[in-house]
Amino acid sequence: MKIAMAQINTTVGDLDGNTEKIREYMNYAKKNNADLIVFPELAITGYPPQDLLFENAFVKRNKELLEEIIISEGDIAGIIGFIDYKGRNLYNAAAIFMENELIGVAYKTLLPTYDVFDEARYFIPTREEDIKPILMKINETEFNLGIEICEDLWDEDYDIKVTDCLAEKMADIIVNISASPFYAEKRFEREHLLKKKSKRNKVPIFYVNLVGGQDELVFDGQSLAVDSSGNLIAMGKQFEEDLIITDIDLEAGSAEKIESFTYNKEQEMYDALALGIRDYFRKTGFKKALIGMSGGIDSSLTTCIAVDALGKENVIGVSMPSKYSSDHSKTDAQKLAENLGICFVQIPIQGIVNTYQKTLETPLEEIRKRFGTEKERDDPVADENIQPRTRGNCLMDISNRLKDLKILVLNTGNKTEIALGYCTLYGDMTGGIGVIGDVSKLEVYKLAHYVNEKVGRKIIPHDVLVKKPSAELKENQFDPFDFDIVSPLVDEIIENRRSKRELIEKGYPKEVVEDTYRRVRHAEYKRWQAPPCIKITPKAFGIGWKMPIVNRYSG
Repeated sequence: MKIAMAQINTTVGDLDGNTEKIREYMNYAKKNNADLIVFPELAITGYPPQDLLFENAFVKRNKELLEEIIISEGDIAGIIGFIDYKGRNLYNAAAIFMENELIGVAYKTLLPTYDVFDEARYFIPTREEDIKPILMKINETEFNLGIEICEDLWDEDYDIKVTDCLAEKMADIIVNISASPFYAEKRFEREHLLKKKSKRNKVPIFYVNLVGGQDELVFDGQSLAVDSSGNLIAMGKQFEEDLIITDIDLEAGSAEKIESFTYNKEQEMYDALALGIRDYFRKTGFKKALIGMSGGIDSSLTTCIAVDALGKENVIGVSMPSKYSSDHSKTDAQKLAENLGICFVQIPIQGIVNTYQKTLETPLEEIRKRFGTEKERDDPVADENIQPRTRGNCLMDISNRLKDLKILVLNTGNKTEIALGYCTLYGDMTGGIGVIGDVSKLEVYKLAHYVNEKVGRKIIPHDVLVKKPSAELKENQFDPFDFDIVSPLVDEIIENRRSKRELIEKGYPKEVVEDTYRRVRHAEYKRWQAPPCIKITPKAFGIGWKMPIVNRYSG
C-alpha cells in the first residue's frame, strides 16, 4: 500500500487557503497512485489557532470545509486534522475517510499544557477506553488503522500510553498527525521515539509533521516513517513542503530501508530562522525588511538571514553612527552591505542627539528644582540611551513613512543580551520581529562563521568576527561580560532552570552567578515589551516563557 505523507505549510485562520492546499496535495497524491494520504494536525485551521477556537463561526466553517473536501476529493483514502465539536465541547480531531465518505473520527488524548502549548484551555481529551483502531479496506487489503495526534506519541509523563493502547487493540499500522514545533536537534528525539515504540509494539508508525512559520514558532516538517522493526523507511524534507510516498507491505510491516539525512546543527538553526522570517513576512503581508546595521556581529548575522529569507532586493540596511561610533564599525557595515548587494544608507545621528539633549535641559532643571535633586545625581546611562532610542525612531520613521514599500523593522538582539536586560527599551529593542532573539551570543558567532563557510568567502567581514563586542555609546566602551562564561550560564538559567546553588556547584564563579541571576530577574519588564522572536531552542522568551514582572524570588 502506498501511503503519502503531506507535510504542508498552513496559515492559522486561512481556512479557504488551507483547504485549497489540501486539495492540491490530494490531487498530487492521486497522480502518484497513492492509496492513502495523511495531513498534519489541524491542517484545515492551521496550528495553533489559540483563541480563534472561541469563535463559533470559525469552528463551524472548518467542519463544513472538511465535509466539502471529503465529498469532492475523497475518492482517495485520507486522514485530515480538524476541529470537531459536540455542543460546547471542542476536540482536536483527525477525520478518516475513503470513497467520499467519513468512516471515523479520532480525538487527541494527551493535551499538552506546557511551554508554548495550552490545549487544555480549549479541547476535551478522549477517554482511554475510546482509544481504538479503525477498520479499513484498501485495494482488497483489510487492516486496523491506529490514529494518534502529536502529543499522543510523547507519553513519558502521562499515565495513558496511546501508542501501546492502539497496538494492544491490534492496530496493524499507526499514523501520528502532528504540529510539532522545531528546536535544534529535535529530529533525533523524534526518530529515537518512533524507533523505540515501533520495535516494542512491532507495528509500523508514520509521523506526519507540519512545516512553516507561525508567529514565533517554526515547524520543520521532516515527517518520518519506521517499519515494525524500527527501521527508518521514509523522511521528509526539512523546512520545505513535501509529499513523501512510501510503499509498505502491511502484512509484513516492512518497507525499503533508507538512511538518515546528514546533519549540521548550524545549518539547521540558520534555515529555521530564515523560514521563520520568510513566512512571517509572507503571512502578514510585509515585503521589505529594515535593519539597523552597526557593524557588529548581531546585526551582521541578522542581515544575512534576512537576505536569505527575503532576497537582497527586499532588504534595506541603515548605518546610524554617533560621535562614539568607530571607523571600523561604519566601514564593516558598509562592506557587509556591499557583499550582500542590499540597499544601504547612512544617517548620522549626533545632531539629533545634541538637539535632544539641549531640548531637555530646561524641563529637566525645572523638575530637579521641584523635587530637590541635583544634576550630579543624574544617571549617566540616560545619555547613552538617547542614542539607541534615536536610532529606533529613525528606523520606525522610515518604516512608517514609506508605506508603499510595506517595510517591517527587524530586531537584532540576541538571547543572551535580552536575558540580561543589556538592551534599551524603545531603542535597540525596536522591531516587529526578533530574528536572533532565541540565539545565544556564542551561537551567534557560530552561525556567522557558518554564513561564510557555506558560500566559501567572507560575506561577513573578518573584523566583525574578531573584534570585541561594544555598544559604542561612550568612549572606550566594551560589553561588560565574558560571554564565554555568561552565554552558557544564561542558557542554564533559561533553558534548564538551574538554581544559583546548582550553577555554583557546576563550577560557575559565585559572583558571576549572583550578578547574572539578578540581571535576568530584573529584566522581565523589558521582555514583556520586546518583539516576538523566532523560537529555535527548547525554551525561548515569548509565549512559552511566563514569568511575573513583580517577582522577589531570588533563586
